[in-house]
Amino acid sequence: MERNQKPNIDPGSALLSVVVPIFNEAAFLQGLLTELVPYCLGHNWKLILVDDGSSDDTPMILKDYEEYPEIKIIHHKVNRGYGGAIKTGLLNADTRYVVTIDADGQHELSDLDELFRFTLEKDADLVVGNRGKQGSSGLYRDIGKWMIRKFAALLMPIHISDLNSGFKLYQTKLVQRYLSICPDSMAFSDVITLIFIKKRHLVLEHPITINKRATGKSTINTFTAIQTVMEIINIAMLFNPLRIFLSLSVLCIGFGFIWGIPILLRARGVSVGAMLAIVTGLLFFFIGLIAEQLSALRLGLLDTDNEHEEGSH
Repeated sequence: MERNQKPNIDPGSALLSVVVPIFNEAAFLQGLLTELVPYCLGHNWKLILVDDGSSDDTPMILKDYEEYPEIKIIHHKVNRGYGGAIKTGLLNADTRYVVTIDADGQHELSDLDELFRFTLEKDADLVVGNRGKQGSSGLYRDIGKWMIRKFAALLMPIHISDLNSGFKLYQTKLVQRYLSICPDSMAFSDVITLIFIKKRHLVLEHPITINKRATGKSTINTFTAIQTVMEIINIAMLFNPLRIFLSLSVLCIGFGFIWGIPILLRARGVSVGAMLAIVTGLLFFFIGLIAEQLSALRLGLLDTDNEHEEGSH
């Protein structure tokens, strides 16, 4: 499709917005947009492109698409991170559904149709594009992803296998509700999925196809994995802090009794170390109760704020 041959589309009738976070992807961006722009316009979908403070030619490439009323281009003055760019795009979506895809050209555009159809068919709140074994990027990172998922499963029940897939389709009002408690880092993909699961929304997976990166190199590394684990702990502290503190409490108290009882049975008195462990366990328990109350209060305020926003509209 020639750039001057734009279809007659009523943007207000669109059901889906496509959000693309972009950071220094100039080497592949033009090729992606050449396919993505006519694809979205042909389906009557809106397109939101978020330049996350790129230092390459990304702003110049995006400038060529500013005349399209169906395309919203947003520039961050400074880099906010992968999650920060996605959050900006999601907050600017005004359609019933919104989907996020990466800008590195690894996603098949035909999968947009599949995920959208599947979402409508199942009335899902979030559909995660499952990359399967195609998403494998080496033994080291695969082990890291496995460890993150297992760690998350210790904190809450997980039925999604590809937590950090960047290809996700959401009910727009729901995802916008939780963006204020999501990180700006790469951990966004994992955390938003865990939030939807914890809040008991319908979260499903659907297989997608992954292409090899045409150019460039992924920025995901060991530090990203550590960040993700820390964010998962933060979310667990928000939604279920008692599970963490109760586990620590039981561990300390159990260790105190195992250490102290043999000494007590030998009539050697009460072990100071054992008593310290038991008291520490009790402190963890009471801290957990307080954290649970604070968590309930914070989540209650979050839901109340969103009810007020929906009522004002």
